[in-house]
Amino acid sequence: MKVTFLGTGTSQGVPVIACQCAVCRSTDTRDKRLRTSIMIRCDDDTNMVVDTGPDFRYQMLRAGVRRLDAVLVTHAHKDHIAGMDDVRAFNYQQQQSIPVYGTVVTHESLKREFYYAFGEQKYPGVPRLELRPIVAGETFRVGTQSIIPIEVMHYQMPVMGFRVGNFAYITDAKTVSDESKALLKGVHTLVVNALQEEPHISHFTKEEAIAFAEDIQATTTYLTHISHRFGKHEDIEKMLPEGVYVAYDGLVIDTQ
Repeated sequence: MKVTFLGTGTSQGVPVIACQCAVCRSTDTRDKRLRTSIMIRCDDDTNMVVDTGPDFRYQMLRAGVRRLDAVLVTHAHKDHIAGMDDVRAFNYQQQQSIPVYGTVVTHESLKREFYYAFGEQKYPGVPRLELRPIVAGETFRVGTQSIIPIEVMHYQMPVMGFRVGNFAYITDAKTVSDESKALLKGVHTLVVNALQEEPHISHFTKEEAIAFAEDIQATTTYLTHISHRFGKHEDIEKMLPEGVYVAYDGLVIDTQ
């Protein structure tokens, strides 16, 4: 299974509009972060994208994606769903609707945000989205791949993480229940949000993300959802223990 980091930034991305901090002015390409998203390519050639943020169109073009088999949605904040309309390009190319997996609450938000895609009389060319509900802890399948949705809390908002084999993707987490941690035991590769070093109301800090990875005994961990307040990529790398890395846009990893 191959995982491509389509974006590794926060809701504002990096650089942030009008910001003149050292990170936003960095010339290191690893400090250019689109909104957080990944693509999972399975052994059966199934392509899944987790979240379709505002940068979705460019992320698909930049990664050269020509087929999309499913969208997995973590939650309905705009930086995770705003690009959903551009799924229609795949509808046209593949001549079929695209399954969108998310909780009932997330689906209701999608129906409000993209109301024109769900009306009885649809305008020609609107995205064709097949909403498939998921429940935390209940396995579902995309192609031949089994996926476990895992609930974490983004302050007071439930967010779905996903475990695919020995790979797990957790974003926008601040607290994780013991029940959810149990579903993550044995994960080899973990991707988890680490917003910054300073405490935040709804996101893991660097130390919280590392402690979480240690708690579930992940073998290898990649930090994502990085803020410009965290620092430059090369500086963050120097702070991390063995087995923990900073993800960056365009990074591709092989996992089980």
